[in-house]
Amino acid sequence: MLVQKMTGLVVCVAVLAAASAFGVLHRRRSGRVRVRGRDDGKRLGVAELGGPLGERATLVQFSSAFCAPCRATRRVLGEVADMVPGVTHVEIDAEERLELVRELDILKTPTVLVLDADGRVVRRAVGQPRKADVIAALGEAV
Repeated sequence: MLVQKMTGLVVCVAVLAAASAFGVLHRRRSGRVRVRGRDDGKRLGVAELGGPLGERATLVQFSSAFCAPCRATRRVLGEVADMVPGVTHVEIDAEERLELVRELDILKTPTVLVLDADGRVVRRAVGQPRKADVIAALGEAV
């Protein structure tokens, strides 16, 4: 009886430790702007965006209607686009553009793509990015 209780306790502690480690890793990666190998060569234009590309770079945000971090991301990207000349912010409703979401492997909202002047995807952030990270990513795009 005592062995069964100890085994159950050990299993419970192991599951709790694994879940905590996953949570910490997930939180640290969320919102990070990074390069993804699968984005190499992907290019977006007026047809996909529904509007013109920025002269120097474009910040593309995939959002959904009930996404709270999407509102904060919209504000951050709008501020960056106003601050940096030649940068445009485009927001796309993921639910309305499912074919594009599938093509670009968008799994979560908000997802932000940083495009260079030619529309090539140079960076990607999943989750709410920090303003400093977006500005740094633009440095590579322009």
